[in-house]
Amino acid sequence: MTSIPPPRPEGPGGTPPDELTFTVPPGGRRTTPVRVGPEFRRDRLLPQLIRKAVLDDEGQQCVQVRLNAKDAANPAARALLDTEAGAALRLHRALGDTEYAALFPRIIGYELDTAEPFLLYDPPRGTSVERLHVMSATDQEHFTRDLLLAVYLMEGQGLVPRGVSPATVRWDGARIQLWGLESVARTGQPRRPWGRSPFCPPEQRRGEGLADSRDAVWSTAQVLYQLVTGRPGPADRAPADLGEHRRLDQTLRDAFAPRAADRPTPAQVLDVVAPGAARRARLTVPADGTATDHEAFDEALRRKRQHASVTRPRRESAAEDGLGDGEVLCPYCLEAIRLDLTKLFVTDSRMQYKPLDLKGVNNPVRQHDVMRGAVQKCTADPDFPEHFIPVPYLMYGRPLTVAMVGQSSTGKSHLLTQMIAAITDGGLEPFGLKWQSVNPEQHAKFVRDRVQPLRNGEVLDHTAALGLEDFARFVESLLITDARGRVRPVAFFDLGGEDLVRTDAALRFLLGVDALVFVVDPALALPLPQLDHVRERWGVEVNPDGDLAFGTVLDRLPKNGGYLDVPAAVVLGKADLLRFQPPVDRWLDRPPATSLDPGLVREESRDVYALLRRYAGPAWLRPFDAIRRCTLHVASATGGQEDRGRYPAGAGPRRVVEPLLALLAMHGLIQVPGGAEASAVGEAPAFEWTPAEGTGASEGAGRSGGAGAPGAAERGETQ
Repeated sequence: MTSIPPPRPEGPGGTPPDELTFTVPPGGRRTTPVRVGPEFRRDRLLPQLIRKAVLDDEGQQCVQVRLNAKDAANPAARALLDTEAGAALRLHRALGDTEYAALFPRIIGYELDTAEPFLLYDPPRGTSVERLHVMSATDQEHFTRDLLLAVYLMEGQGLVPRGVSPATVRWDGARIQLWGLESVARTGQPRRPWGRSPFCPPEQRRGEGLADSRDAVWSTAQVLYQLVTGRPGPADRAPADLGEHRRLDQTLRDAFAPRAADRPTPAQVLDVVAPGAARRARLTVPADGTATDHEAFDEALRRKRQHASVTRPRRESAAEDGLGDGEVLCPYCLEAIRLDLTKLFVTDSRMQYKPLDLKGVNNPVRQHDVMRGAVQKCTADPDFPEHFIPVPYLMYGRPLTVAMVGQSSTGKSHLLTQMIAAITDGGLEPFGLKWQSVNPEQHAKFVRDRVQPLRNGEVLDHTAALGLEDFARFVESLLITDARGRVRPVAFFDLGGEDLVRTDAALRFLLGVDALVFVVDPALALPLPQLDHVRERWGVEVNPDGDLAFGTVLDRLPKNGGYLDVPAAVVLGKADLLRFQPPVDRWLDRPPATSLDPGLVREESRDVYALLRRYAGPAWLRPFDAIRRCTLHVASATGGQEDRGRYPAGAGPRRVVEPLLALLAMHGLIQVPGGAEASAVGEAPAFEWTPAEGTGASEGAGRSGGAGAPGAAERGETQ
């Protein structure tokens, strides 16, 4: 980082200083007058601007890293600033007041969901290494120790600094300070090209493999080589003259290996340079404190597995819901309806319904095409407003009904819109599923009225229901074809569960629901200080008693052997509000899934469970405790918060389809290792299936064929 010009002083009668409002770690808001200096690009290849500033409420000097409005309209530029903020906050939280905090920039504030987002730091210490020409042998030893310590500490937080170079490392004569946090990647993420030769390792330059802490070991070795010799090393191998520099040769020869697998870890190199330093650092940094909550999750799953044998498979036919053969529930009036070729309609050029007569359509291909665009008038409830059902919805057996549950302010509408949009963008194709619209005309209207405005940055209004504002609003339906060629309609509903009334229609609908998505609003659930300003802006408070909609829906459903049968997903929505909070940051940053790993699903569930258990309390975990097959997820429909009625860089969804993938796996539409059962509760270890003394077969805890211990056929094994 080069030197930064000072802020502009305010002259007599001059323009008053600007005002900044920002979030301070670990939470809370600060508003202060600010004076700023000239700005310039921190790196000519990157969009961030930097300038000195003085916060005049306390006379505090700082530097501001920001994006102008033009660059901030680019999601990639915003992602860089988000990455930098996330790394800085994570290190601030982990290192706190320890001696190691000084190795990194100290963040003092941030404001990211605005037209010109920014970060504020304490002024940088020391001088950029690229401007240094001479360093004593003693200083080199301390410099090497500190740089390796910084890399080691970041490894402990699951972070890989990809931008370690003379331009990002500073030295003040006593300690280093590592900048360039916009370059950070999470350990295990796919490598992407970043940095300049020779400081970026060969695999990173080519974008091959997965990010590894040993990538930063290469970069550290190259910085040290240039510092000692005054020239850069080769980009793909150890320097030929390394043997002439005894200290470097003894400590870092293997660090120049072209492959990360052949390099030592940061701890291994650090133990050579400064024996015991890694252990001291490890003991100084406190544990994250989630062990107890993780153990509680594991115990809950164990209980669910042991209770598995008393459950029964979910219904696959309408008859099991008390409907006649060929009948399904109308998604609007919730009465039974069947396909009736005498009640079909199509729209004319003026978008008015006119009766459809199939007598003159004899070609099967043409008939199928006409039927796809046709609707049937539903007359099951003569007192209900006039409504029409897409014909394909009635042609493929019982629809799989997915219901979103949560209070009206939880962001269900945005989440569901983005979930459906992700499907139509091909989000299910990597899992062997294909989709078609049930009705092309209605689907086009949904895209036009909901998907496109949201993606363009508009905040969606609540859509009107057809006489069902107080209960279940039908949103959209699609035809899903699985890998075996089976077609099934999937219908999506939005439940205003807090307003459910005890009517036969309500109970019948809930009994027919195949999958529930409980949407947790973090502002209502989590009393974290960084959410206080959001609650103030929205006029809401933390509710330790949970979402009223959750309890209303759960209380209406019948239990089977102590648990509810319907598969469910609990989604911590609006997760962008917590995108710098562990463990949300870990999962929200993950690239879109291309395969479904039950182990990863349970790992995410475990982390979200721990977060809710620690901060929100048992009421918010009630769906997980009441439903046997239930996964937990983080998701953001918009990627950020609105600013003056719009999303500044458009609405960028993150992990919106993952909850649906888990539900489809639980219904067997996606094949996963261990079968549908294992995707939610895992395969039971052998000791869990040993019957307790005096336990009868009816309890089923020891039956190998129980639902919690899939048989050979369900596991995909052959005899």
